[in-house]
Amino acid sequence: MNRKKWYGGIFSVLLIFSVILAGCSSSTGGNSDSKDKVTLDIFQFKVEFKSQFEKLVKQYEKENPDVKIKISTVGGGNDYKSAITAKFASGEEPAVFNIGGPVDVKQYKDRLSDLKDTKAAAAALDGTLAGVEEDGQVLGLPFNQEGYGLIYNKRIFKEAGINPEEITSYKALEAAVKKMDSQKDKLKIEAVFAYPVKEKWVTGNHLSNVFLAPEFDGNVLEASKSPTVKFTDGDKFKQMVDIQNKYSVQPTTSLDYSQQVEELFSLEKVAIIQQGNWVYNTVYDMDPELAEKGIGIIPIPNGDKAGMPVGVPNYWAVNKKSDEKVQEEAKKFLDWMYTSEEGKKAVLEDFKFIPAYEGYDIEKIADPISKEIYKYSQDGNTIGWVFNGYPVGWNDELGASVQKYVTGKLTWDELVQQNIENWEKIHSK
Repeated sequence: MNRKKWYGGIFSVLLIFSVILAGCSSSTGGNSDSKDKVTLDIFQFKVEFKSQFEKLVKQYEKENPDVKIKISTVGGGNDYKSAITAKFASGEEPAVFNIGGPVDVKQYKDRLSDLKDTKAAAAALDGTLAGVEEDGQVLGLPFNQEGYGLIYNKRIFKEAGINPEEITSYKALEAAVKKMDSQKDKLKIEAVFAYPVKEKWVTGNHLSNVFLAPEFDGNVLEASKSPTVKFTDGDKFKQMVDIQNKYSVQPTTSLDYSQQVEELFSLEKVAIIQQGNWVYNTVYDMDPELAEKGIGIIPIPNGDKAGMPVGVPNYWAVNKKSDEKVQEEAKKFLDWMYTSEEGKKAVLEDFKFIPAYEGYDIEKIADPISKEIYKYSQDGNTIGWVFNGYPVGWNDELGASVQKYVTGKLTWDELVQQNIENWEKIHSK
């Protein structure tokens, strides 16, 4: 909490006098200098709900005056991994941090506290703990459920004469893209896509998952155990990279997430972006009407198949190297966030999350993208998130090789071969 600086002799005297009085009085739980006050450091990566999360934390602190929570937010999945590694190396370890699934469980096992006795773990929906259960322990609590695909502008599609419900194959998508590209001036768009190849996670995690998941039956644990990857649907993966890259605002290797979502899609300069329901808050901040009524989502087609990738994006982990009292307070906070009425309201209405826990009124899901994704989930028309089972660092290598491919520095065959070899090399360590 920032304190005003006092200047001048009289003010200094008054300040010293007040400090002396405070020292003589008995301490209370609300006293910021109280020895009983617990400070909880949270190091998290989800930039999309940063302000909403900070608002909820203030509410918790008000209800729990003996707890002070400090939040550090580092954006982008790849940036976060480097940042948390540096944080651990510095010796300033957070009490609560984020992990992505079985690969991170293996990497950070010596820091993961068992959360199986928390209220949140007991309320977690079937399957949402699969990536963080080991030896009877629950080593993380799910953020939420998320889905991603091709988010589109309804007005642009309508003016172009395109029915999104008919885009259930690559062939149908290609026809729609070419139709919009031929009408760019009429539709007042710069390009059909904004494809942020600069963000390696967009290609290395999310897009690759659509085409690699079938190799592992959509099971993240199968992916994490596999000694190799085959790129069975590699030709279809190439098709989706090519079409997004060709019909995108250029240069794609310089295009990042912020430009894609804020400067291009939210300002209706492009028709389609490959992203997920997490962009809703950003679009809403830019244009509430567009967010509420003007956008939809369809699956990324894998040839003639099209399922919505739905999964748990990340988990909250509690650092077992932290003081025992800090660990207990961390568990209490996470329980409160996901199981109290105040927390559940924030999860649905402020965070705009698709809950990963029971006890929520699903009719109150806040945004249209999340509702569509939840419907796909209800209908069973989904594919699993296997990218959290990729070998450590492999997704980065894949994303970097896509960058080289779209700039002509690597052929697709070379990309495939290099990444097969990288998978096997990392897995064998």
